[in-house]
Amino acid sequence: MSLKLLQPGISPIGQFDGLDTDVLTLKGGEVVSFAQVTTSGQPGVTTSGLDQAAFDVFDGYVNVGGTFKRPAVSRKFDGTTTLTNATRPLMLADEGITGYGTLFGAVVGGTVGQQVNGPTTFTGAVLGPHTATGSGKVTCWDKPGLYAVSLDACDTAATTGLQPTNTTLSVGAALTFSNQGLLTPNVGGSGLAGAPVVGHLVEFNTNQSLVTTPNYLVAALNSPSGNVSSVGPRAFQFATFYFAPPTT
Repeated sequence: MSLKLLQPGISPIGQFDGLDTDVLTLKGGEVVSFAQVTTSGQPGVTTSGLDQAAFDVFDGYVNVGGTFKRPAVSRKFDGTTTLTNATRPLMLADEGITGYGTLFGAVVGGTVGQQVNGPTTFTGAVLGPHTATGSGKVTCWDKPGLYAVSLDACDTAATTGLQPTNTTLSVGAALTFSNQGLLTPNVGGSGLAGAPVVGHLVEFNTNQSLVTTPNYLVAALNSPSGNVSSVGPRAFQFATFYFAPPTT
């Protein structure tokens, strides 16, 4: 759903193009880096089979064996790009397709008010385009700091991923990332082989909003109606972590 900036580093990087094949699938909070793609011969001209970009992206290039290359932000450490476990720098993507990154937000209402946003749900229809629709670029945070990422943008394995249901986690647990850039504590499993530790878990959090009035704040155990099923635990939505990526 999103990356939350708590006490982040300063000056995010926002001028680089996102890789066409995954820029519109970013949820926010994935680990990303620079892939290299072949640049078009003429800026602003779409060339079949080549990654597209805004006009200003073509201001720079690298001459690789006589072929002009340029950087493109990607979360794919899976062999389909030039990203490997040794790729640097490592950054956090700050784009999203749900909850933020759109021009007008989302619909609240619908038929008899059924389209609402809850602590762990987002049902309202998105209004306006994804931010990458206008620029094709991805904002990236590369500085150490405190961040939070929604649980749907982490390793979602219930017992081994970055989830509240994983009972092997502890405060300060080391976090690495998968071949899709998802934060995970599972170094030897879903984590990318050879990938470095990029941060440490601090805690899990709710969305910290009282506007949605979660059940645990309003439901009474001895309700006159006799309905006690609405009483439940806090609905965790984010993992807070300290991001400190290696530079070498």
